[in-house]
Amino acid sequence: MRSILVWLWLTTVTASLMTCSAAHAEEQRSDARDEKIEALEQSLRDLNEQLQQLKTQQREEQLLNEESREKIAEVSVRLDEVDDSPLWDSSSWLNRFTMGGYGEFHANFEEGPSGDQFDIHRLVLYLGYDFNDWIKFHSETEIEHAFVTDGAGGELVIEQAYFDFLLSDLFNVRAGRILTPLGIINQKHEPVTFYGVERPSFAQFIIPSTWSSDGIGLFGNISPSLKYQAYVVNGLNGSKFNALSGIRAGRIKERPGLHDAAFTGRLDYFPFALREVPFGQWLRLGVSTYAGGIDNGNQGKDPGINGDIQIYSADFEYTVSRLDFRGAVAFESIDGAEQIGNGTAEEIFGWYLEGAYRFWPDKWKTGKLRNSDAAFFVRYDDFDTQYSMPSGVPKNPNGDRNEITVGMNFYLTPNVVLKADYQFRDSEGDDPGDAVNFGIGWVF
Repeated sequence: MRSILVWLWLTTVTASLMTCSAAHAEEQRSDARDEKIEALEQSLRDLNEQLQQLKTQQREEQLLNEESREKIAEVSVRLDEVDDSPLWDSSSWLNRFTMGGYGEFHANFEEGPSGDQFDIHRLVLYLGYDFNDWIKFHSETEIEHAFVTDGAGGELVIEQAYFDFLLSDLFNVRAGRILTPLGIINQKHEPVTFYGVERPSFAQFIIPSTWSSDGIGLFGNISPSLKYQAYVVNGLNGSKFNALSGIRAGRIKERPGLHDAAFTGRLDYFPFALREVPFGQWLRLGVSTYAGGIDNGNQGKDPGINGDIQIYSADFEYTVSRLDFRGAVAFESIDGAEQIGNGTAEEIFGWYLEGAYRFWPDKWKTGKLRNSDAAFFVRYDDFDTQYSMPSGVPKNPNGDRNEITVGMNFYLTPNVVLKADYQFRDSEGDDPGDAVNFGIGWVF
């Protein structure tokens, strides 16, 4: 009997435990279903929110497209309104004009008699016009030293005014007032193209710049590496030559006489034009000459000088990596120097050599200075306007001079440059004194 009671109790307890386990399992399954349902509901809510955002974005894009179409239609109307304007016609005379220019401000502090001064040295306006694809006009009008009046030292002058008739790569005609093709600076004299505040003294006293001549001639390319220029032009006024400035004052800037014409020309050779070379090398070698009479005066009022002049010059420009080199040499022979007087020499000789290092790191070329550059330079000028004198005429030792110029060019952009330099100046005669110069130059 006791055994039966024990068995009944065990059976009851086992059934109760099984019932509790089943109930617990059912409860766990119910919780899992609830979690899945809640997750699905959250996904639906997220999808609905994304759908609403897409609809909003689509409406905004539609509005933007409508605004764009309206603006395009408005611009089209405006273009239709100005379609007849000459500004929109590439063949219009208005679009055949070219304007440009350059200028220089200088501050000079000198130990010599010139003293200290601020000088608006040059303001130049370039104006060109293309009559068609082969007839082109070029001109430069220059104001020097800010004020033009008798005895003030300033001047207003037409520096260039000529026609180019472009016939072929080899053969072209140039006529009018041109730059005499001697040396480097006379043809490439914009302030961003040379180092130093002032132009080299060689380019003032040996081959004066800027030196304009009136005439006609030919120019072109003999080959990709060889270029030429050759002109018949007016001669110089020999009566204006003198001991210290050489032939500089003999240029005729108004209406030059044509009694004694002159020939001038040059050849430029580019050895690397037909082949690739390492380290960014570029080289130009040039020779030039001028030969003609010196009995020419303004408005045909010739001075009556029986003589002539010959000039022979050579120059070069060379760039390798960050280094720039250039130099020029010239010899002048004057027949009739004794008749001229004024201490004019029979022979004039000069040369200069210049080297520069462009040190501005590429990592500094950012922001407003992304197109900037800077260079240190040194130049040596040796020039003698009393190199050889006529028989019996004493030499003026002040004509034999040399200069060492050291300084820096800082290019804010390729077309705007700040300059500073110091000049050590010496002479066989009186001490000319040293000079400190500051300048701003630009071209546009």
